Amino acid sequence: MEITWYGHSAFGLASNGRRVLVDPFFTGNPVFETEGAGSLDGKFEAALKGVTDVVVTHGHMDHIGDSLEIVRRTGATLFCNWDLGQYLLDKWEKLNTGKDINIEMMNSGGRVDHEGVSIRMVRADHSAGVFEDGRFISLGNANGVIINIPGAPVIYHMGDTDIFAGMALIEELHKPDIVIVPIGDRFTMGASTAALAVRRFFPRSKAVIPCHFRTFGALTGTAEEFKRELGPMGSRLLDLKPHEPLTFSIG
Repeated sequence: MEITWYGHSAFGLASNGRRVLVDPFFTGNPVFETEGAGSLDGKFEAALKGVTDVVVTHGHMDHIGDSLEIVRRTGATLFCNWDLGQYLLDKWEKLNTGKDINIEMMNSGGRVDHEGVSIRMVRADHSAGVFEDGRFISLGNANGVIINIPGAPVIYHMGDTDIFAGMALIEELHKPDIVIVPIGDRFTMGASTAALAVRRFFPRSKAVIPCHFRTFGALTGTAEEFKRELGPMGSRLLDLKPHEPLTFSIG
């Protein structure tokens, strides 16, 4: 599997001709815009190359990001929860693209299989909604996602969340090989709590990836602290650089 981090919680996951973007917050993401080589337009086009699927964990703008623009350009299928999906459908209609949108909506516990890619929504402890036109719009529950791509390790992207005891059931049911964990603090777990979640609930995971940190000043958690708090499991931390693909396989 080829894994690319675009800063914040945005990832590209590619295997066997499928390429999934998760929480593609590109525009306004300072890590995406300023780090890595090339122009901003070049980075955007590179991130969209070969995209087949887009997954949004929850309805905050730093996770919805450029989803609709990416779907418009690529024809990718969009996966999200039901409430967020209704909001995005309304936005799509107002774009007047003349195209149908391929969207698969679900809720916590549900799974959708689409052309070989399997996406399942699981619990996350967080909020979801946007402030728009002078009013707040609630967009359902926040979620994590279990992602199965043919020939690839099982991915658990936690989305934005605190630690919760039900993570033990997520491990028992889905046995993720790679766990993507928010560590920034304030809006999610900090590095210490995130490390505890990994140590306690995902000891069999083959790789751990931190996210939702370093983007803005309010996010104070660091990868260095996270690695230290992981203890012996720190050796499983993948050192991803923005825009630089890393190939990972389970041997």
